[in-house]
Amino acid sequence: MCGIVGYVGSKKATPVLINGLLSLEYRGYDSAGIAVIENNELSVLKDKGRVANLKQMPEIENLNSSIGIAHTRWATHGKPSRENSHPHLDNSKQFAVVHNGIIENYHELREFLTSKGYSFLSQTDTEVIPNLIHYYYTNGISDEDKFLRAVKSAVDDLKGSYAIEVISKLYPDRVIVVRKDSPLVIGTTKEENFIASDIPAILPYTKDFYLLDDYEYAVIYKDHIKFFDNTLSSRSKAIKNIEWDATAAEKNGFEDYMLKEIYEQPNSIRETIGSRFKLGEKCSFDDINLSKEYLQSINKIYIVACGTAMHAGLIGKNAIEKLCHIPTEVDIASEFRYRNPIIDDKTFCIYISQSGETADTIAALKLAKSKGAKTLAVSNVIGSSITREADYTIYTHAGPEIAVASTKAYTSQIVLLVIFAIYLTENLGRSDVATTESLKADILDLPTKLESVLAETEQIQKFADKIYTEHDMYFLGRGCDYNVAMEGSLKLKEISYIHSEAYAAGELKHGPIALIENGVTVIGILTNPDLVEKSISNLQEVVSRGAKTLIITNQKLSNSNFNYIINIPEINPLVSPILSVVPLQLFAYYIAKNKGLDVDKPRNLAKSVTVE
Repeated sequence: MCGIVGYVGSKKATPVLINGLLSLEYRGYDSAGIAVIENNELSVLKDKGRVANLKQMPEIENLNSSIGIAHTRWATHGKPSRENSHPHLDNSKQFAVVHNGIIENYHELREFLTSKGYSFLSQTDTEVIPNLIHYYYTNGISDEDKFLRAVKSAVDDLKGSYAIEVISKLYPDRVIVVRKDSPLVIGTTKEENFIASDIPAILPYTKDFYLLDDYEYAVIYKDHIKFFDNTLSSRSKAIKNIEWDATAAEKNGFEDYMLKEIYEQPNSIRETIGSRFKLGEKCSFDDINLSKEYLQSINKIYIVACGTAMHAGLIGKNAIEKLCHIPTEVDIASEFRYRNPIIDDKTFCIYISQSGETADTIAALKLAKSKGAKTLAVSNVIGSSITREADYTIYTHAGPEIAVASTKAYTSQIVLLVIFAIYLTENLGRSDVATTESLKADILDLPTKLESVLAETEQIQKFADKIYTEHDMYFLGRGCDYNVAMEGSLKLKEISYIHSEAYAAGELKHGPIALIENGVTVIGILTNPDLVEKSISNLQEVVSRGAKTLIITNQKLSNSNFNYIINIPEINPLVSPILSVVPLQLFAYYIAKNKGLDVDKPRNLAKSVTVE
């Protein structure tokens, strides 16, 4: 959840470190800091609050070092404060460390170090790391790799998750990094190297990256890098070229990243569709080689994800079951592995993660693999942890998504899951050609129809202007419209801090209708022609009790008495959620803007949740 940046090269490090931290603000944080080696000493600047506060410190202009590490912290152990901010030093001030993740056994390590005479200035779990490095450095290690071996010995004592950067005034030419269950990438050029927890932080400097594996160490100099496995045996590493455009991580004239990313959805969906199918031809996934015999053996599919990605999975389930006739369950990743799910070699498991670093989702994937299931990752980030763990990977190619609340990654996930459902049914031989060809045509039309939705936003904005001061709202829908209601409700909660709930409209009389009173706001989604009449009946019940209503629909509603109706283009119900969710994304956005909130960095949330 925190952000890491590092640099070693020939130019001044602080601008690179600060710009990297600014690029990572979407991850969420409450403090920031940097450490550089200046005049043979470690120089640390840090404080609670925004990176902008750090950037404005007068001392920062006097730092001319060409090596450094930096961090944005999201408090886990200890309140936000200068003392608890990273980087942390050992007692001798010879080693500086930044760390993402959680050290689960830090209390025991702290007691051990205290018994050896070490003292602690912070309440964090991280502060044990530099002191452990110092302890091992001064106790029994004497070879030429003393620094690396001390780091390795310290890391061997850690239980939990970590991405760690270490610098030492004793070794002013290098940065040592290691990771486990927390993302870390190294960007490289001939004359300088960059480190970050996310690619966009260093994308302006290079498109060539090394993607670290768990328990892998790198010793990074300005003009070369040495890689080591968990036994400190030297290993080679292939460079990955990342084709993301650096400008895709900029606002490009939009007031906020979230608004920009909402409006990018027609293009991101075009990229997701790519060349995976043409009308009259079968869908293809070049990186997946699933035989017809294996596909026929599948007796259950699990789709596992968290938050918005889980909502995309619910819509994917509907497409897979309708097109492929395979029982499909959607599970929350944080619950999945703790309920002893029934998995064997006839189970196929799909894991969805925008970042590819979601800790709960990765852990659930590892569980499925241990039980013999084949696994498929759906991710937006090439080379991310989940893609290296899964048997197969399909990428959304949505481009960098910076706002914490996901929009374009979500709709791209849905598109990709529906295309994958078509791929499955075609390879199983269960597809009705007319049905799949019609669905493909509608998928190809999605970008154009999305553009028409985005061209007509005035009514959404007007409704948001009227009700942004309210404290409770309710979202109703049936079938996939209910799944969209869940996502719309989540978006509203995430960025406006308004309490909202989503209910299956047919459940209204089974309890939730007790919450409806005069003046309350209810948002209804009506896109499924088979269910529209029943949904209208449910919504009339809230109207009769004085609710204000906003309806998102592609159906003709006669004699309705709803307050606001947002019409969207008609399309196959399997992909209508992609069109119906966009007004809800904008609805949440406009409400948050009316309240004067930071829509890109909502409180208490992070883009990539890398701890349980």
